[in-house]
Amino acid sequence: MLEDYLSSIVSDNAKNMRRSAIRDLLKMATRPEIISFGGGFPDITAFPVDELKEVVQEVLDENAIQALQYGETLGLKQLREILAERYREQGMDVTYENFIITTSSQQAIDMITALFINPGDTIVCGLPSYLGALQAFYAHQANPVGVPRDEELRSVVGALAAAGKKPKFIYAIPDFQNPSGVTMDIAQRMNVIEVAKKFNLLIVEDSPYREIRFDGESMPMIYSLDKEGRTMLLGTFSKTFVPGFRLGWIMAPKPIIDRLEIVKQSVDLCAPVFNQFIAAKFIKKGYFDKNIERIKVNYCAKRNSMIAAFEKYMPEGVTWTNPDGGLFLFVTLPQGYNATDLFKLAVKEDVAFVIGEAFHCDGSGKNTLRINFSYMNEERAEEGVRRLANAIRKLMETKK
Repeated sequence: MLEDYLSSIVSDNAKNMRRSAIRDLLKMATRPEIISFGGGFPDITAFPVDELKEVVQEVLDENAIQALQYGETLGLKQLREILAERYREQGMDVTYENFIITTSSQQAIDMITALFINPGDTIVCGLPSYLGALQAFYAHQANPVGVPRDEELRSVVGALAAAGKKPKFIYAIPDFQNPSGVTMDIAQRMNVIEVAKKFNLLIVEDSPYREIRFDGESMPMIYSLDKEGRTMLLGTFSKTFVPGFRLGWIMAPKPIIDRLEIVKQSVDLCAPVFNQFIAAKFIKKGYFDKNIERIKVNYCAKRNSMIAAFEKYMPEGVTWTNPDGGLFLFVTLPQGYNATDLFKLAVKEDVAFVIGEAFHCDGSGKNTLRINFSYMNEERAEEGVRRLANAIRKLMETKK
């Protein structure tokens, strides 16, 4: 009775919301004996507990009244100034006025979507692309259109524009993309800017993993290459500091920030002020950069161990990415195999992952899966890969 009544009165936006395939599938994998590669969790040893104890006490001693009170919607000015300084060191002409602090970068995606998207509007994104972004797009009744290869961006956008469905913005994760782990080169980044200029589009550059590079050459950010002010850059402390703080930010031209401030006022008034004070002091004391270096060494070793395990155990025909940073690698099964079928077999082998189809807005990617290498220790990760390889072999046996 209640279910029927609720179904009759919920909003069109709510009807368009989609449950997280990650969280729903992983409910099946909650047994303690299961080795899960499913979440995007940082390694718990990366949490700088001792330094945080010191910083928290200093904030309470020096800034308790301000830190425990409501704050500005735009965020703590001191933290925005620190972020601006860090980006200026990378060659960007920004000030604290180009920032708004958000309650995680997931909120940043939702705020931008709320600001620019009307029901039925088109957004262009990668195939695959971050599931949380797709959920936000669907919740606002947007139509995300995937681009299989960066080289096809111009033709995809051109076809949409010709059909009267010109996208509002291009959504891109240039560094260690979630879920694929791949990184755009300079030519691909410039292509995004050139397409945006040609068709007069905005760009959303989602950059949660950029600082976790442990191999290869760092690429310039799209924001720094864009000379026309089309780009909004999203950042977060969730992968580089403390995910439980739920702190992120948007860096954008001031006219966009001014409008986003109004959006945020209707959502939660301000991000957690206490956490902002802690983050600002943590960075100012030099602890943040020291912790990033520890994280990079740790995750590099874990990636290397994971790749070695894949090379050791995986059957012929299975391929995977080898990222230069971030938290994920992407696995592709031979054509004709389904990762959802594999998941059911994998759970019986006491190992779990995320099906790749969930990251494809067009329903493709059925033979792909995402693997997290940052959370599990190396010994457990190798055992998990062994179990996953066993499950894949069993799946292959069913096709013979």
